[in-house]
Amino acid sequence: MQTRFKTKGKIFDIGITAVAGMLSVGVMLYGVFHFGLPEAGPELLLNLFYIACLVMIWMYFFNRLDSHHFNYWCSVLVGITVLLRDILFAPPLAFYAIHLACLVLAALLLCTLTYFYARKDWKSYTKRNLWTICIIDVLIAALYNLDIYLEPTDEYTTYMLTEIWIRPTITYGLVACFVTERDIQ
Repeated sequence: MQTRFKTKGKIFDIGITAVAGMLSVGVMLYGVFHFGLPEAGPELLLNLFYIACLVMIWMYFFNRLDSHHFNYWCSVLVGITVLLRDILFAPPLAFYAIHLACLVLAALLLCTLTYFYARKDWKSYTKRNLWTICIIDVLIAALYNLDIYLEPTDEYTTYMLTEIWIRPTITYGLVACFVTERDIQ
């Protein structure tokens, strides 16, 4: 099988994303089975979107998916997870300021993803704009992580910390692919 990427650095970026994403999704699926569907049901839905993104990353990596479809559908799936987890069904946080900051950043991330694909010439997006998507998602995850450390820990803490960092890992892989596509074209 021929891969889309030729340099070791780009292959490493995509490989790290795929391995970290698969391990994180595996831990979350274990959490769903461990705690039961009524308790962790929404996580199962989010994991389906994450698994779809990881499958598309692998399909893109092995030239089974063209750039336009890959970029569009992965961005739509990431946007759906932002909308579901961070806006519509935002978890209750201990501090209102952190909750408000997470909502604002989630709305900004959703607007950034929407702006990215509302443009006709999406390949003209700069590397700085692409990395903005990943940085905003990392900031959201860091704020959730901070809130979890400020609250008392329980048996769900490990799974929540894992779930928080799945999407930034996937957006890192998507941005690495976008940057690569930007370099190729």
